[in-house]
Amino acid sequence: MIAPNLSWFSIVRLGLIQACLGAVVVLTTVTLNRVMVVELSLPAILPGALVGLHYAVQVLRPRMGFGSDIGGRRTPWIIGGMAALAAGGVAASAATVLMGTHTLAGVALAVPAFALVGAGVGAAGTSVLVLMAKQVAPSRRPAAATILWVLMILGIAVTATVAGKLLHPFSLGLLMRVAAEIAGAALVLTCAAVWGVEQAGGSAPAPQAKQAGFLDALREVWAERQARRFAIFVFVSMLAYSAQELILEPFAGAVFALTPGQTAGLTGLQHGGVMAGMVLVALLGSLAGAGKAPVMRALTMGGCAASALCLLALAAAGLVGPAWPLKATVFALGASNGAFAVSAIGAMMGLAGGGRDAAQRGPREGVRMGLWGAAQALAFGLGGLLGTGASDVARILLGSPAVAYGAVFLGQALLFVAAAQLAGGVFQGGAETPPSTAGHPRMTATA
Repeated sequence: MIAPNLSWFSIVRLGLIQACLGAVVVLTTVTLNRVMVVELSLPAILPGALVGLHYAVQVLRPRMGFGSDIGGRRTPWIIGGMAALAAGGVAASAATVLMGTHTLAGVALAVPAFALVGAGVGAAGTSVLVLMAKQVAPSRRPAAATILWVLMILGIAVTATVAGKLLHPFSLGLLMRVAAEIAGAALVLTCAAVWGVEQAGGSAPAPQAKQAGFLDALREVWAERQARRFAIFVFVSMLAYSAQELILEPFAGAVFALTPGQTAGLTGLQHGGVMAGMVLVALLGSLAGAGKAPVMRALTMGGCAASALCLLALAAAGLVGPAWPLKATVFALGASNGAFAVSAIGAMMGLAGGGRDAAQRGPREGVRMGLWGAAQALAFGLGGLLGTGASDVARILLGSPAVAYGAVFLGQALLFVAAAQLAGGVFQGGAETPPSTAGHPRMTATA
């Protein structure tokens, strides 16, 4: 068993990797999205489908986690994943530039490029979380989860700001250069951040003698009650979380007549609330006994329940109109979202090492973390589509924008209520031990 002794400095270093992931991803999924639609006048469904592809590829996260399990080291997967992400980001930018003169050729290049982005995010992101789960002391997990999220958001914000300044005045050639510089910087910083951290944490090679194949490992993990329930919880909660992101600004514009600048400020206020909720959970978790199942259960359920109440308040806000304290409600929603998200990540770190004895059939931390990461990616891929689609359908059926958005917010609140109930079940009792698979024929590591 590896002693969880990662220092705060090492935790921040791993958080910088999350910042690098966010930096390349925001350039790919946001900046290129806008260039395709505005500067190149291409249908919005094109970048939407490409972003959806980058999420779809992340269903391979369990297989990537299994690969790091059998190798016993996460560092090569972190560096390799970031290299793939950087290459995918540069290729996606090149594809966008190519679309300016040869649309079909550009689209043909963009498909594998966005797939590579998804693969890189899956490999590096999963391995960072597994490394932290194995080597961060339980008392530090809520704070460590907060550091990860804050640095990821910081990486996104800094990249968006810097890229905006570097891309002025805009040209496709300048876009290519800026993308290469950001991707290269992210790769170099990742290598520097992860160098020596795993060794400092006391990592040891994984047991190899009885290592099963991937499909057997995935079946074993899915047979664990906690792992299965937590995967379902992650999917439901992140579906509710992601569905609200793309409709908050349209809701504020259509119902409260806010300008684009004002709605952008509202989104910034929500992100400020997210940060506040994360910090609050880090403090409460540290004071109340971080890493203990009852504490993580209470924080996770509380964050989901508070998110549901805030969404109900937004539904009521549309009916009341301008007199409603919209800014306060949006800030509270962000704080609730941040609280549940960080609590869930802290719980994820604690649950990743659960299940059967690794000495009997090999470690499963990577497979578990990959399973939960795949559930999150699927939820994010579906959330934006379902949220925007449901608001359009509701507006057609119900007529009033306020009532339509209110109905969607109500549906999201119900999802958070279901997520809170699922979270309560995850922490009841210990992880189950599935029936032995020792008699199963072994599968190769490439299964």
